[in-house]
Amino acid sequence: MPVQGATKYDYNSKSFWFYPWGKSVTHKGVDIFAKKGTGINSSVSGFVLYAGEIGFGGKFVLILGPKWRVHYYAHMHELKTSSFSFVNRNSTIGTVGTSGNASGKPPHLHYSILTMIPYVWKIDSDKQGWKKMFYLNPIEYLKK
Repeated sequence: MPVQGATKYDYNSKSFWFYPWGKSVTHKGVDIFAKKGTGINSSVSGFVLYAGEIGFGGKFVLILGPKWRVHYYAHMHELKTSSFSFVNRNSTIGTVGTSGNASGKPPHLHYSILTMIPYVWKIDSDKQGWKKMFYLNPIEYLKK
């Protein structure tokens, strides 16, 4: 669980691949709600590919973890790691916020897991179902 103190009651267990979902069409992750400023931990040990800011995701961190999976943490209030650094599982990498297109919404962390090795057997007939070969359901990996 990347958000400190969060439990299964702090996210919607059916939010992965929810349709319709704004400009991205489907929701390719999970939103974990918490008070602004709550710590965010890395879910894995890995290499920080990038820590910075983009339009939709706001302040975000990309971590390359085991099995060539990229962990995406978005809408942060504060970044507490830097690009090209190493983090351990449970290292604090930032805090929950409302940056990017989460402005005006309740504070939360958007968390996604992408694989660089396509899982073609995950393709289905859902909206954008072909993209499921690159996106793993992060809810299946959450603990608590």
